[in-house]
Amino acid sequence: MTLLKIARMGHPVLLRRADPVADTLSPEIGRLIDDMIETMEDARGAGLAAPQVHVSLRLFVYRVPQERSAGDDDPPRGASVLINPVLRPVDDEMVLRPEGCLSIPGLRGMVPRHVRVAYSGLERDGTRVEGIAGGFMANVLQHEYDHLDGILYPMRMTDLGQMGFEEEIARHGVRE
Repeated sequence: MTLLKIARMGHPVLLRRADPVADTLSPEIGRLIDDMIETMEDARGAGLAAPQVHVSLRLFVYRVPQERSAGDDDPPRGASVLINPVLRPVDDEMVLRPEGCLSIPGLRGMVPRHVRVAYSGLERDGTRVEGIAGGFMANVLQHEYDHLDGILYPMRMTDLGQMGFEEEIARHGVRE
């Protein structure tokens, strides 16, 4: 059975484009953000998009843990949110990055991603935020943004031979 069939059977929201958040300051959105941050942190994840929790809205939470920070251009970052985000590549430079996903537990794969992305959106309080992300943050933003468009990371992979079970990868000493 393909990953797409599995996703369609168990989680159809994952495979469709999410709707914009209309009232970004509503109490329901605030509760959703709080619940998503708690879920992300409990799972020791780096990001979580609303479609992953069966809510078809264009928002995601993310963080850059200290151990994943790539230095001054990619500092550690606590739990943050982007509502109605827009991402675009800064240039054509790409890199293969290891990824996993809370929606596809136990698997990891090498995914081509842009090295730097420009991002914009709204923070929890409705303040507009924008910037350029590199390193791990660029990767997390692209991964979560894909969820808002109904794209799972295996759909971005160019070589499915570079996908494996986390236990097997760890057992054979393969490092990210």
